[in-house]
Amino acid sequence: MNQANPLRDPRDRRLPRIAGPSGMVLFGVTGDLSRKKIMPAIYDLANRGLLPPGFSLTGFARRDWADQDFAQIVHDSVKAHARTEFREEVWRQLAEGFRFVPGDFDDDAAFDQLRRTIEELDQARGTGGNHAFYLAIPPGFFGNVVGQLKEHGLSTPRDGSWRRVVVEKPFGHDLESARELNQTLGEVFPAGSVFRIDHYLGKETVQNILALRFANEMFEPIWNNTYVDHVQITMAEDVGIGGRAGYYDGIGAARDVIQNHLLQLMCLVAMEEPVSFDADNVRIEKEKVLQSVQLPNRLDLTTARGQYAEGWAGGEKVGGFLDEEGIKKSSTTETYAAVTLNVATRRWAGVPFYLRTGKRLGRRVTEVALVFKRAPHLPFAAAAVEELTQNALVIRVQPDEGVTLRFGSKVPGTQMEIRDVNMDFVYGGSFTESSPEAYERLILDVLLGDPPLFPRHEEVELSWKILDPILAHWAKQDANGKGKPEPYPSGTWGPASADAMLARDGRTWRRP
Repeated sequence: MNQANPLRDPRDRRLPRIAGPSGMVLFGVTGDLSRKKIMPAIYDLANRGLLPPGFSLTGFARRDWADQDFAQIVHDSVKAHARTEFREEVWRQLAEGFRFVPGDFDDDAAFDQLRRTIEELDQARGTGGNHAFYLAIPPGFFGNVVGQLKEHGLSTPRDGSWRRVVVEKPFGHDLESARELNQTLGEVFPAGSVFRIDHYLGKETVQNILALRFANEMFEPIWNNTYVDHVQITMAEDVGIGGRAGYYDGIGAARDVIQNHLLQLMCLVAMEEPVSFDADNVRIEKEKVLQSVQLPNRLDLTTARGQYAEGWAGGEKVGGFLDEEGIKKSSTTETYAAVTLNVATRRWAGVPFYLRTGKRLGRRVTEVALVFKRAPHLPFAAAAVEELTQNALVIRVQPDEGVTLRFGSKVPGTQMEIRDVNMDFVYGGSFTESSPEAYERLILDVLLGDPPLFPRHEEVELSWKILDPILAHWAKQDANGKGKPEPYPSGTWGPASADAMLARDGRTWRRP
């Protein structure tokens, strides 16, 4: 159990929450995720004084390394990617808890050595039997690893301690595989000990959606279909697939981003106020949203998909998706996906939610935009308001984290001329403390056993129920030769079919 300080008042915010005695076992230490996100986040937590003094990190991989070789890998990752400054004394204390176990996922001897390593750490570092197993590996190996953890007694905590498992997206590739994955994990770990990482939920600006909505009186009265015309949720990347051809081909943008990040963002925008902000009450409200989602009847008119073609990105000439190494010329994997969803509740009936994501778009940006209805009557001459569009509340998740409110204002001068202006809140300008990386928050929450920011298996399955019919429709189009992803030049904002999708409703995409 985490060691609670009996002298501390839970309402006292002066002291940060610090993880109790614990350690982490990292599978997949050689991957990009481990090197660029997980290892730097662990160091940043230690640098901020949020990890216990005896924290241990055990790496497991098919490499012939000693403990010091693993420590060098972590050192290089921290130097290259950590958010906070490198301090030798913090590094030395952290590195004392590094261990490495070489082996394959089906190697009994390696998992036996892992068990002995953890027992040694409990004695030498005082980790107290509390260990989190982080599976930064492809989902196809989850079953092997958790089976080995169970067989070698690593998944069962002794009295007064805990064992947890952390898994990364994708949580399956459809509803059936997600259920199989949940069953595999559920046979070894109880539901409360399974932490599914959706790193978007660890971002300050995503959590700020709840603060913006439920801590302020001014937004709630207009947060409904009486005033909101439609909602746009965008996650755009300006890079291609890079070296991820093996992972990305056959997965595509909808599975990679819409099923998790964008539907979770939609839940936070559309959910009702929870009874409290504990994990169960927030989850209940999010699940209600997902259960209320209805797909339009004509998926051919209300979805769009594309593949980036050659073009310009960052001032450089770049090739297209089908030119990438490891991608077949016949691939129908989409690098851009846009879908229209309806939420059948009293609050949102008649308000379409437009979700879009893509690679090699105009710029890297993630935002949620509530676009409001036009005023029913404008007592101004038509020429005075020709540059006035619809009011909008835009929550910028990344980069330039903050909130923008767009409304009309008079242009200085003798004429009555009204045009759009923006009122901006920027995190960096309002708060002196820089926002922690999402992985810092999420890893700390795993060690604390605090689950509000982690989707439960019910949410994952409901998300697949929404996306599966769209994927099936696209697959049927491919099979019948009636459609395939539409090419769009790199550096633009997606295929023409996505613009046509909104134009049918008399709307246009925002230019972030």
